[in-house]
Amino acid sequence: MSRMRGDLAKARQALWARIRLWRCTEVGALTRLNGGVIVRNEGTLRLGRKVKLHGRPVAIELVALPGAELTIGDGTSINRGASICAQSSVRIGRNCGIGNDCLIFDTDFHGIGDHFQARDAAPVTIGNDVWLAARSMVLKGVTIGDGAVVCAGSVVATNVPAYAMVGGVPARIIRRLTPPDGAAAPADHASPARAASVEAATS
Repeated sequence: MSRMRGDLAKARQALWARIRLWRCTEVGALTRLNGGVIVRNEGTLRLGRKVKLHGRPVAIELVALPGAELTIGDGTSINRGASICAQSSVRIGRNCGIGNDCLIFDTDFHGIGDHFQARDAAPVTIGNDVWLAARSMVLKGVTIGDGAVVCAGSVVATNVPAYAMVGGVPARIIRRLTPPDGAAAPADHASPARAASVEAATS
């Protein structure tokens, strides 16, 4: 009986997603929404299969500005209060976890001292199996490698290697993570000297 109730809840969330995400360019099968979502799509906005949106009690915001592309990969989970905006391109990989109140922007929106001066965008790319903990922020031009972890409250302004844990303002490498069995080890793991130089450059 409990399994049946769970299946019914998932079915309701999948139907609710279809209703609320109608402005998206593409929504994959079995994508679910629990709570609210704000969608502004003036470009291309694609959600993969089995994406989970937990917009309760604070709605999630997904924005693709004119001509922009926002892509969220299969199996990724986005929690309440997250805001993702693409002026050029934001790509989020498969099986990622986006925590409460995270911000992901590929633009600064306006210049310093002139709130009406438009700023150039720079693409943001987040790999597969990445975890962004609560209230972390990813700024324009950043690439985050597969399997990386961003600690809560961090501001990511530079690229993050695969299988690295970063934290702070601005985010810096805290330690290296072990890739799961079968995953290709990143180049920095294969070369201790290279790993040391990268950590020195970010300290």
